[in-house]
Amino acid sequence: MDHTFARPMPVKTPTTAPFWDGLAEHRVVIQYSPSSQSYVFYPRVRAPRTLADDLVWREISGMGTLYTYTVARRPVGPHFADAVPQLLAIVEWDEGPRFSTELVNVEPADIVIGMRVRPVFCDYPDHGVTLLRYEPVA
Repeated sequence: MDHTFARPMPVKTPTTAPFWDGLAEHRVVIQYSPSSQSYVFYPRVRAPRTLADDLVWREISGMGTLYTYTVARRPVGPHFADAVPQLLAIVEWDEGPRFSTELVNVEPADIVIGMRVRPVFCDYPDHGVTLLRYEPVA
């Protein structure tokens, strides 16, 4: 009996579409709030703190620093049974916001909090989505 499960994939909404469309072009595009003079992530309709309707989309480098991580040696769900260990991470972008992601192309023993990381664009054409992962800067 086959017990494989299709992995859940993100669903694009009108609010998040510019982020997903940017990833499809291998660009990191997030919101910027002139009223708070800061970048914003996750995508939303109004700026945090100021609640201003001034959010604009801007491309960022995608470069960042590893803020924290965990090595998930047991699958987080049946959809991920073939994906362990999973290197779950939070990356702090150079522009400020933090992003929940996975680390790739690195051994768990080589991961160091504070290390520089760069974007890896993982295309899933069957699902029409590109996911943003991170790897250490060589």
